Amino acid sequence: MRVLLVEDDPMLQAQLAEGVRSAGYAVDLASNGIDAHFMGDTEPYDAVVLDLGLPQMDGISVLRKWRSTARKMPVLILTARDGWHEKVAGIDAGADDYLTKPFHMEELLARLRALIRRAHGHASAELVCGPLTLDTRNQRAAVAGQALALTSHEYRVLAYLMHHPDQIISRHDLVEHLYAQDFDRDSNTIEVFIGRLRKKLPPGLIETVRGLGYRLTTPP
Repeated sequence: MRVLLVEDDPMLQAQLAEGVRSAGYAVDLASNGIDAHFMGDTEPYDAVVLDLGLPQMDGISVLRKWRSTARKMPVLILTARDGWHEKVAGIDAGADDYLTKPFHMEELLARLRALIRRAHGHASAELVCGPLTLDTRNQRAAVAGQALALTSHEYRVLAYLMHHPDQIISRHDLVEHLYAQDFDRDSNTIEVFIGRLRKKLPPGLIETVRGLGYRLTTPP
């Protein structure tokens, strides 16, 4: 999953980026409203963490511009402790949730997980596909209760497929959602990770749709 983190305070931005990356997300950074608007308008993010007090263009304006052009990615806004009016304005502008500063990283990550799950129609923190389960809280997967040993990249690929069961996902989409903007991307590596996952999962769970991509099939 790929997240855009918009925060103009360098120290807080670095702390947030470290925490979000450690939770298994690919992270892009923006420090002002103009850059944030452009990135959110042109890149396929799974979620955005958006501070409202930004230079050049405030967060509310950025959010309104995204929503006016039908950008639907979930947005978690960050507000000041006494900024109740910002919370109301943010929700009215199209925010999906808010978090008041200061906050614990664990709460931010929990809210991010929930926003991404709900955006794809999942209510529980544990995703299930036949005998395969994936716990988004601790980045663990299991088959019939037996834990799987996955690398970070294997987990990212599996998690994205688990969030989109029975949907055809192209290699391009996987690359766009699994790697940050400045990462040296190579869609051929996706085939490698898919191959590794197939060796660890029940046969037929990941299906290749010729010329289109991959599909995680839900067993009958």
